[in-house]
Amino acid sequence: MSASSEMRAMLRPFKDYRARHFLFEAPGDGRVATIRLNRPDKKNPLTFESYAELRDLFRDLVYASDVRAIVLTGEGGNFCSGGDVFEIIEPLTRMAMPDLLAFTRMTGDVVKAMRRCPQPIVAAVDGVCAGAGAILAMAADLRFATPEARTAFLFTRVGLAGADMGACGILPRLIGQGRAAELLFTGRAMTAEEGQAWGFWNRVVARDALAGEAAALARSLADGPWFAHGMTKTMLNQEWAMGLEEMIESEAQAQAVCMATGDFRRAFEAFAAKAKPQFEGN
Repeated sequence: MSASSEMRAMLRPFKDYRARHFLFEAPGDGRVATIRLNRPDKKNPLTFESYAELRDLFRDLVYASDVRAIVLTGEGGNFCSGGDVFEIIEPLTRMAMPDLLAFTRMTGDVVKAMRRCPQPIVAAVDGVCAGAGAILAMAADLRFATPEARTAFLFTRVGLAGADMGACGILPRLIGQGRAAELLFTGRAMTAEEGQAWGFWNRVVARDALAGEAAALARSLADGPWFAHGMTKTMLNQEWAMGLEEMIESEAQAQAVCMATGDFRRAFEAFAAKAKPQFEGN
């Protein structure tokens, strides 16, 4: 079996995926999946198990044959309050260094898996977005919020460094070094207005419009040239560590690959026929 045949054999639909520690929904054709943190009584905190399942799901979505875009959100008027105080933080105070390092590496793997999966991730954030919840929003590709969203990187409030799950590397790239330093040193909440002005939020919308607008954007991405979207996401991540020469060459190679796809030809033929292109991802 050729490498390409082996890869095709690994692909599988995720429409019927059954999550254990959050909700996963992919209605209709399954192209848009919603991951919904679902412990609203505690403002949707994470546990060891939900961290691990998120990591594994985002890793496995590389092999999804159906999902093209993802909405990440929370249930009950809040996004995520971070790590559960009694199910994560209290046990951590009793762990030895090897176990602590295993945990922090595992949480970082969630961010790496989010960045590496080819599907664009749209975070839809309402209410509390704190600690690890703020990191999940930060790690998404696009971010919508309500005016009620309050985003806080709380780590210094519990005696930890602001350097958690990539925050010291990613957050300055989103909002600037000085603003990131203030949030990471103080742990104060960033208002929705600040977040939009600073570029953290792509859009701030009314609470009753949040789910619909996030889903609409995800749907438009899922129905677009999703192979090319995956390439865009890959290059956005890879080029952080490149010099100008490497950037230009890498983008030349990426664009040549996309030009060899049927989607590129379909887009031209649709344009010539004054029709809407139907992208197939090949």
